[in-house]
Amino acid sequence: MSLDVTPEQQDLIDRVARLGRERFAPRAAAYDAEARFPFENYDDLREEGLLGLCVPKEHGGLGADFRTYCLVSAEMGRYCGATALTFNMHACSMMWSGSITEDLDIPDEDRRVHRANVIEHCRRVVEDGAIYAQPFSEGNPSAAGRAPFGTLARKVDGGWLLNGRKIFASLSGAASYYGILCTEDRPDAGRKDTIYLAASADADGFSITGPWDPLGMRGTVSRTLVLEDVFVPDQDALMPRGIYYQAAMRWPHMFFTLAPTYMGIAQAAYDFTVAYLRGEIPGLPPIKRRMFPTKQIAVAEMFITLEQTRALFLRVIADAKVDPTKDEVMRMLAGQYTIMENANALSQLAIRTCGGQSMLKSLPLERLYRDSRCGALMLPLTAEICLDRLGKEALYAPGESDD
Repeated sequence: MSLDVTPEQQDLIDRVARLGRERFAPRAAAYDAEARFPFENYDDLREEGLLGLCVPKEHGGLGADFRTYCLVSAEMGRYCGATALTFNMHACSMMWSGSITEDLDIPDEDRRVHRANVIEHCRRVVEDGAIYAQPFSEGNPSAAGRAPFGTLARKVDGGWLLNGRKIFASLSGAASYYGILCTEDRPDAGRKDTIYLAASADADGFSITGPWDPLGMRGTVSRTLVLEDVFVPDQDALMPRGIYYQAAMRWPHMFFTLAPTYMGIAQAAYDFTVAYLRGEIPGLPPIKRRMFPTKQIAVAEMFITLEQTRALFLRVIADAKVDPTKDEVMRMLAGQYTIMENANALSQLAIRTCGGQSMLKSLPLERLYRDSRCGALMLPLTAEICLDRLGKEALYAPGESDD
């Protein structure tokens, strides 16, 4: 297992860090206050070619693999959580349909057709600057993998007709295409009949409804999608028919891609605390508070927690591959839980340590706290689901029961 960062990975991290410092961080408070999508940040990502981060190089992208994506996303999360979280939906649409699908067992003809479809999806991103979203939630257990998706896809000549609703659909009104996970509409359909289709935002029967005024991650603008006989051409499939279930079973780390955003938020909470205690926050009087033992101890505790969290994060992304071992899957679940919970714990300790000024919306800590609290709620691997699965995986062998 190597955790070394390659020169190419470091270059991508540095590019995102520059955008983050100069543009994303200064805009983050306004996006949060107004619950407004970070369109300007996406313009910057488009200009830098970063919308093609996970597009294969042969299709004009930057060719980032799973680990590279996670490192870049964590850096983005340091500066604007909402941008990093929504970018996850876009980048992973390319990764899921690209490198992850390539790792799976697919009939030759289906693979040939799929590769042709991928070329068009990649062209839209690289040449047209298209943004892809990835709505999961429906208000039922489907996003957690416990039930078929309620959104249905009926096969018709040349494509599919989609009917259903997706709640908490990030990038609502901002995406060009929405990667809809849905169930093929036929008798006795189950989880294995999940299909993954890119619905155009301009399609007839596609609409967005409902308000958006949440606790945190306000810039994601995750409203409700309504699909009423939305036609999706066959060539807009993001995975071959029936392959999503195989991916979920054999490439479970594909659901870990929300965690890097929160790893970045954890780092941001620590960074702010150190700068604040050193009197180095722009716009504030340069008052140093680092001489107090209670502050020093708190920062020491934060550093230890941050490094423990980062070590597990790096180990998980190094483990990621098709057909991981049981231990690797359990470590992924433990990593997801740890990152989500520790990001909020670090933000909470940062507020206590920095004191009363940290409550002000003119400073980022209260936003980091609210954004990080939302991490435990993120499907398909909420904190509760991670604990539930970890307990069962530890105590039961596959197929074993107490009957």
